[in-house]
Amino acid sequence: MKEFIAKRVQNMTPSITLAITAKANQLKSQGIDVISFGAGEPDFDTPEYIKKAGIEAIQKGFTRYTPATGITPLKEAISKKLLKDNGLEYSLDEIIVNSGAKNSISTALQAVCNPGDEVIIPVPYWVSYSEMVKIPEAVPVFVKTKAENNFKVTKEELLSVITPKTKVIMINTPSNPVGAVYSKKELQDIAEVVLENQIYVISDEIYEKMVYDDHKHISIASLNEKIKDLTILINGMSKAYAMTGWRLGYAAANKEVIQAMGKIQGHALSHPCSITQYAGLAALEGDQSIVQSMIKEFDKRRHYMIERLKSIDLLDYIYPEGAFYVFVNISKIFGRRFNDVNINSSLDFSNILLDEANVAVVPGIGFGIDNYIRLSYATSLKDIEEGLNRIEKFLKKIN
Repeated sequence: MKEFIAKRVQNMTPSITLAITAKANQLKSQGIDVISFGAGEPDFDTPEYIKKAGIEAIQKGFTRYTPATGITPLKEAISKKLLKDNGLEYSLDEIIVNSGAKNSISTALQAVCNPGDEVIIPVPYWVSYSEMVKIPEAVPVFVKTKAENNFKVTKEELLSVITPKTKVIMINTPSNPVGAVYSKKELQDIAEVVLENQIYVISDEIYEKMVYDDHKHISIASLNEKIKDLTILINGMSKAYAMTGWRLGYAAANKEVIQAMGKIQGHALSHPCSITQYAGLAALEGDQSIVQSMIKEFDKRRHYMIERLKSIDLLDYIYPEGAFYVFVNISKIFGRRFNDVNINSSLDFSNILLDEANVAVVPGIGFGIDNYIRLSYATSLKDIEEGLNRIEKFLKKIN
């Protein structure tokens, strides 16, 4: 019988984070008070000056096609941002604007990967990395990292999985789901592997602004010109400017890569939404103190969540240095029971917690590691307090 759905799509798995969110929303629609730690988006509204720029774009008639790679003023603002924040010089033909950082990564992978090429993904990883690799029929190659290193990949771990088919290494700093921030030395080690093997590194830096304590975000592309030429830098507006629904991301790379991405985008998407691009321009050129205020609030929530987790039996965690997540080890719960149900996986725990305590968390299996769950503190302090109260109360019921 003829197969009507492409095999590469059949081999893809749905997003667990979206599935948990959908289940939580269904319970909420039934009037159930659900506390959700699943959201990977700020709970803040988009700043007013950005919304006004979007409205003005509509009123001024900026509602027509734009160049495939984005409007010139926005690319100029991105170029200035990269120079100011990251010490990186990119010309306008080395920048492309996309419909969100997810779209940027997917388009980049399609631009550089052939069927059978291998893409190294450190575990744990953001849920969509592995599935996006499958779109151009490349092969995700997972490399295990260590909890004692905050799950950051090392040079030795990378070298253990490098083959002649390796085309790309994925890194994410600050990382989702762990919140780990790579140091300059750690990035230098990765850069050595990239340069020795002449492969690309896709550097997902969407959480760049959300760095805490004395940690500092460093882009691997800023180390030297050689690694810059092999880096595809990914960033966007969703997290820093609370613009998740606006869908605006960008990539910076050498001209050849950007040209290839532009070809794909021109046929697959035409261009990102014109209105959103003007809103994004306002975001980059406007008052950045609003961003700092949001980050200060995230940090306050981070400290609260960490202090509460310290006192909850059966839970351990990785100390988050950035982003807005805490990666929580639940392995002490495995083998225990709630009523007549055995808890042997992160999915078991997440489903029971949602059903019995009305708390939504993301199971670690979606990130490639089963003995963890991810808690997001991109929600109100009130909800964080109540959600952790419910988790603590629930854990006292299992045996």
